[in-house]
Amino acid sequence: MTKKRERLTKKLIDSLSPPEKGNTITYDDTIRGFGIRVTKKGVKSFVLNYVVNGRERRYTIGKYGAWTTAAAREKAAELKRQVDNGIDPLAIKQAERAAMSVKELWKEFEKRHLPSLVDRSQKDVASMFANYILPELGTVRLKDLSGAQIDDLHKHVTQKGGSTRANRVLEALRSAINKGIRWGYCEKNPADGFKRNAEEAKENYLTPAQLETVFDKLNEMPNEKAANIIRMLILTGARIGEVLRAEWTHFDLDKALWIKPSSHTKQKKVHKVPISLETIELLEGIKENNSSKYLFPSEKGKPMHDIKKPWAWLRKEANIKGYRIHDLRHTFASLLITEGENLAVIGKLLGHSQHQTTMRYAHLMDDPLRAAAGKIGALTRGGSDAA
Repeated sequence: MTKKRERLTKKLIDSLSPPEKGNTITYDDTIRGFGIRVTKKGVKSFVLNYVVNGRERRYTIGKYGAWTTAAAREKAAELKRQVDNGIDPLAIKQAERAAMSVKELWKEFEKRHLPSLVDRSQKDVASMFANYILPELGTVRLKDLSGAQIDDLHKHVTQKGGSTRANRVLEALRSAINKGIRWGYCEKNPADGFKRNAEEAKENYLTPAQLETVFDKLNEMPNEKAANIIRMLILTGARIGEVLRAEWTHFDLDKALWIKPSSHTKQKKVHKVPISLETIELLEGIKENNSSKYLFPSEKGKPMHDIKKPWAWLRKEANIKGYRIHDLRHTFASLLITEGENLAVIGKLLGHSQHQTTMRYAHLMDDPLRAAAGKIGALTRGGSDAA
């Protein structure tokens, strides 16, 4: 919607109210096409409408407040002189955006997308850019970034950080460039289709005998709160971040449910998962001496940050030095498969959004399947004996 032409002044602009929908533009009566746009959310920006090569264009000069009326009018006059000389200021602006460097893209990615990731992913992605991507490609313009440079980065990280790390670094860069395409900073992604390194599975699984030792040592652990966190991890197969940030309001003990909010899950979706009787008993014991809203509060009342020292103690005492905390999640899955549960059920319990994520455990089904096949063999032998 366009209003009549008036001399744009601070007093006039301050008096403009947001429209019920869309936006309105009040044009200045001295510089043709120069105006102030007001959106329904109340955002006010200086704009310049012009025609070049028969094409109508609108250039956003900047937001009111960041730009004074006088400065915006001066900028509009400058832009009008360019138009009079056959220059398209908006085309130049778009070309400058296309010339954004990888470092500049990272700044936008860090501001606009990184906060939407879980804390652990934020730190990991920031580390990959700081340690690998920016030192090698930071000054390269997106429009000049080539597949050869991508491959060279992959090779460099493979030599320096290993095969798996190299894959993750390229995935992070690829994701950032895809966001750049969406935001209009570039048109193609040279990181698409990079040749991934073969990755060896890192899943370790505690045996029933090792688990028994672990539970014995947890009873001796000096840090009782950390011991309960580890018990919770074993009993639920949850991620460490989900357990550390868990709140009492997320649990319905009467219905034996843990309702994880979307802000706590890797998939950013609410995950309702049944919990066992043993988990309920553990939670009831914890709750007796807990007045915090968190299951495992720190001394400052916020969620505990990590349990690195207690875990190091347990690995030594239980003789499981090669195991990571995340391996407790893998152990949860392996034990369920051993007991005959199918992959679909396990995937739902673990909160996997994609079937292929759960398929990493498929090889563990060999023993249950072999045992099932053995039953047929036993029947066959029985039939022969009977004959």
